[in-house]
Amino acid sequence: MPRTRALVLLAVLAGSSLTGCKLADELASGAGPVTQAPGTVAAPRIAPAQARNELAALKVAVRGTMDGYSRDEFPHWDKVDANCDVREQVLKRDGKDVETDAQCAAKSGTWVSPYDGETWHKASDVDIDHMVPLGQAWISGAKSWTRERREQFANDLVRPQLKAVTDNLNVQKSDKAPDAWKPPLVSYWCAYATDWIVVKRNYGLTITVPEKKALETMLDRC
Repeated sequence: MPRTRALVLLAVLAGSSLTGCKLADELASGAGPVTQAPGTVAAPRIAPAQARNELAALKVAVRGTMDGYSRDEFPHWDKVDANCDVREQVLKRDGKDVETDAQCAAKSGTWVSPYDGETWHKASDVDIDHMVPLGQAWISGAKSWTRERREQFANDLVRPQLKAVTDNLNVQKSDKAPDAWKPPLVSYWCAYATDWIVVKRNYGLTITVPEKKALETMLDRC
């Protein structure tokens, strides 16, 4: 089996095993077709009504602590093929007219950050954001995961977990949930909320009461 398809199947099945959902439901929730090479297109977004249903199904729990957390607990930027890693793949996917060198590093292109609508022409001006941050995942369930599960989460090119965004906004967001940080572009709140819900549902992560209320407010923008 080609490596890229194998990665997709692994990601889909791993996410599905966390929630007990059938594969068909997994695909309807934003995983994309299993024959799609990972990260070549953005994951399809679920409808707001479905997002509300999935939000209602998420387990509400008190937010955990950061005790023991380290980004090293989430091995990230795995190789997608012989040349490109996950970060470089997202830069190519989310950009326009992206030119890369022999090592797959982006040398030129155009990136429009969904969080603020700003346009950038240097890869150094954008970061790859984890929709549900690694630290946020840690305190909402990932602390108990295996290292392999955390690696799959940190490199997920199937669900809407990785996005190229303005670098300072990625820093500003840090490990915050929507009750503590929202994209400055209000028109993106609907998409942000639905993607957040998809990722948390697929990985069986919990939410807090303030987080749930914030997501409901953002879905009102749909």
